Amino acid sequence: MEKVSLFGHGFVGREYTRQFPDTVVVERNAKYSPTENILYGVSTIHNYHPKDGDLFIDVETNINHFLEVLEANSGRDITFNLISSWFVYGETELPAKEDSPCNPTGFYSITARAKEQLLISYAKTFGIKYRILRLGNVIGAGDKKASPRKNAVQWMVKELAQGREVKVYKGGAIRDFIDVRDCARAIRLVLEKGELNTIYNISNGQGLNISELMEIANREAKFRGKIGEMEVPAFHKAVQTPKMFLDVKRLKSLGYVQQCDVKTSIRELVHYYENNSG
Repeated sequence: MEKVSLFGHGFVGREYTRQFPDTVVVERNAKYSPTENILYGVSTIHNYHPKDGDLFIDVETNINHFLEVLEANSGRDITFNLISSWFVYGETELPAKEDSPCNPTGFYSITARAKEQLLISYAKTFGIKYRILRLGNVIGAGDKKASPRKNAVQWMVKELAQGREVKVYKGGAIRDFIDVRDCARAIRLVLEKGELNTIYNISNGQGLNISELMEIANREAKFRGKIGEMEVPAFHKAVQTPKMFLDVKRLKSLGYVQQCDVKTSIRELVHYYENNSG
């Protein structure tokens, strides 16, 4: 496979380059790709910016920077592999399939979906090739930005492992998780074997209850933490769906096999955070 240029060296990108060290990591502010095979993962990471008073960062990061990269590489025979998110689906019939209707809410989710649509339109207009990779909830050691707003499950595991209290939503929430090691392997598989001009869900196709995962984490932490309950905040109801899991038949047709059991990954995270503060 032709070498890949990676834009965006965050949690998933770092694991991808660890497993595939031939990857060319593009400098943070650069727009031109050293290769014609692009893996693009530059993005904001949650829906809370408008609530914090910043109405523009999702557009500036998710749309403007993305378009600048496309413009900088215009006229080239590129293949643009876009890392996207399950957030683009919003409320939809489950399991969410790649051709399911998308009804995103929240500025991050809406701009993520808009980025997908802009890529498809650009590809049709200028004849480039693309793939869209919609990631499920990615967990694993090394997410430096896990917080109550981004990768909240992983942040809660850390809190329990370090003896603090977390609160889960009453009624529970369902999410589809994938270990970052499996995620990186799945991305590579799509880049090597995936059809062009196609969307792929990247996860394990399993709806897991977050409350149950917290019980597993706290048990592994020898109950040094505490689990409480809280009502779902109104803002969260407005920008996220309570249940999501993905149809991953298309990914499995390429040969994807899950190697990291999610519940085992949760237990491993407990021990990771027992020995690491972040």
